[in-house]
Amino acid sequence: MRSTFIALTAALCVQAACTAASAAPQAADSRESAQSTQEPVTAPDCVHLTVDWRYTFATNDCSSTYTLRVVYLDGTDVPCRTAAPGALITFPGRGTQGNDVLRAVLCDSDA
Repeated sequence: MRSTFIALTAALCVQAACTAASAAPQAADSRESAQSTQEPVTAPDCVHLTVDWRYTFATNDCSSTYTLRVVYLDGTDVPCRTAAPGALITFPGRGTQGNDVLRAVLCDSDA
């Protein structure tokens, strides 16, 4: 009976050590993913959006070129587009289902 108890205790200790060792990398991974999923930087105030059901127009009234995309309420992913000073670029609109355009954000190359 005593040898069974010792064997079970040893097995539990090994299991606990393995669990703790595997938890440490997972915690580090979750910290890294939280840092890499930072909120995108909102475009400057000189970038103006005009939103309609079919199109969203972004006008760059800034003196610098920016690479932008728009953020939608439902998370629709659209590609980044480059807007030189004075340029008007087009993105999809809100659609007939009311998918609101929340804001324009800078793409990673400008952040």
